[in-house]
Amino acid sequence: MMAHALALARLAATRGEVPVGAVIYRGLTILGEAANCREASTDPSDHAEIVAMRMAAAQIGGWRLLGCSMAVTLEPCTMCAGASVNARLDRIVYGADDPKAGACRSLYAIPSDLRLNHRPAVIGGVLAPACADVLRRFFRSRRKCKSDNITSQDPASSKRVPA
Repeated sequence: MMAHALALARLAATRGEVPVGAVIYRGLTILGEAANCREASTDPSDHAEIVAMRMAAAQIGGWRLLGCSMAVTLEPCTMCAGASVNARLDRIVYGADDPKAGACRSLYAIPSDLRLNHRPAVIGGVLAPACADVLRRFFRSRRKCKSDNITSQDPASSKRVPA
């Protein structure tokens, strides 16, 4: 399932979206799948995990995703980790850790918080090198494009005076 989520993440990158893919499944049956689509939808909540959970809930006809797991290429943020708890997912399987926004283990540990009424199991690091590489390449490309645009738009950049 993580390989499938990774394929979705790569597809998101081609659309200019942050490359994160998520798959909600029960056994071997995929109930929902998505990639980030915030840029296209202009909806800040359209993270891959949220969209995939919406699809899965529509597929089964209810919001409780009991018996379901989620495979996602990047450690879920606070919104997505919270939604996973609220949806009653059994398990969250993720690829790359997110030290800046991860809410399953890196920055926060929402799914294992004893104060909450539901605690999905969390398994991190599945295909982590491949998941991290997709993100690294995407952001490297974005930085290069931004740098190229600044250089090409700045007439002074071609007429630099030596110090």
